[in-house]
Amino acid sequence: MSINLKTLTIAQTRQQLLAGDFTALELAEAYLAEIERKNKDLNAYLEVFDDAREQAKAADKILKAGKAGVMTGIPIALKDNILMKGKRVSASSRILTGYIASYDSTVIAKLRAQGAVILGRTNMDEFAMGSSTETSAFGPSRNPYDTSRVPGGSSGGAAVAVAANLALAALGTDTGGSVRQPASLCGVAGLKPTYGSISRSGIIAMGSSLDIIGPITKTVEDSELLFDAIKGRDPLDSTSIDIDTKRSTLNAKRLTVGIPRNFLEMKGLDADVLANFNDSVKKLTKFGHTVKDISLPTIPHSLAVYHIIMPAELSTNLSRYDGVKYGLHRDGATLLGDYVRTRTEGFGWEAHRRILLGAYVLSSGYYDAYYRKATTVRALIEKEFADAFKQVNCIATPTTPTPAFKIGEKTKDPLAMYLADIFTVSANIGAIPALSIPSGFAERDGKRLPLGLQLMAAYGHDRLLFEVGKQFEAA
Repeated sequence: MSINLKTLTIAQTRQQLLAGDFTALELAEAYLAEIERKNKDLNAYLEVFDDAREQAKAADKILKAGKAGVMTGIPIALKDNILMKGKRVSASSRILTGYIASYDSTVIAKLRAQGAVILGRTNMDEFAMGSSTETSAFGPSRNPYDTSRVPGGSSGGAAVAVAANLALAALGTDTGGSVRQPASLCGVAGLKPTYGSISRSGIIAMGSSLDIIGPITKTVEDSELLFDAIKGRDPLDSTSIDIDTKRSTLNAKRLTVGIPRNFLEMKGLDADVLANFNDSVKKLTKFGHTVKDISLPTIPHSLAVYHIIMPAELSTNLSRYDGVKYGLHRDGATLLGDYVRTRTEGFGWEAHRRILLGAYVLSSGYYDAYYRKATTVRALIEKEFADAFKQVNCIATPTTPTPAFKIGEKTKDPLAMYLADIFTVSANIGAIPALSIPSGFAERDGKRLPLGLQLMAAYGHDRLLFEVGKQFEAA
């Protein structure tokens, strides 16, 4: 039978699978055919799993037995830094050439238990270092709205997979905006949950105090469904927490939305993005919400803080890749020579830059001047958010300062590339939830390029974002 992949959502698909309108295998076949047709141009998937059909058949057995969960039979794409036992995982880096995951990440174990169908692993910036998917060792993914432009990053392949109907949903990771930014540039919904609400066990670490897995979906409702399927405390992750996201007593129909005007006056904010944001704020007022200007004087320093803390944690996390136990190995004249040659050839240029920067800020004589000072400012940002949420229920900003840019446009200017995350990194620094929702389009070179609205809420109030997001989406 013919299945219209463009209109499918997780909620709708679940009902159709239960009603027998189509089987999980037929649905998987439809997505596999679409991947075969489009992936060569978009480079969203690095690998399509050869057992996807077997997973779908197993899901059909669960459905037939009447034991289906919300995710049973749902085709999901997996960012290439989330482990699935028996599958290759590379974080889009040559240094993990040939590595096979020896265990399931906690999120995959939860999805497998429900009978979800994991279609394959998607392209990303190497070790999640980037905002465009251009640092991947396997070439950039391409934006489905204009293939000459980036899809964002680092979860670019995952966002492309959902936007181009190559998966019904995807899992990405967000360290400084890596779910929300590509979701915005590709016209889909992206959630960065409260830090710790989803286990990090089985993801390849970048910045351990910042990393969080997040869903990329077509709708906010789907984002909530996928979040509920994978959230929760995990004994394998000491930073994971149990938060009752249903505990909020706030009336989502009458909220106060904060607008950090000082943050929106920064140079480099595209005029179309600002106009779209102002229109989006007007829509929020039509729902009965009150808009209030707020001041967040320390928030603009989030990007600088991020680019000290993140490289410091990353340089520590990436020190384990030496070619001895797994991955790429190159022989040198000595053991040290092995390490140097393996890491030089295995890591890409952005990894080299961030490893060196991280090692520098942690070195003797510079630790206090840079890393300790950054952690002090981080505490100020966390307090600033906590104080702000005493005045307002959520905070709104654009998700990105510009629409999708051309492939190659910013690769030689890392500072310009880093500024693509200016609005997103603060939520990671503050450990709070943030949601990007499609909010409109900007025209460039005759193409309509998606834009996103970002909503942030207080720690643990992910559910509030879902409610406001669904209101905005329905309008």
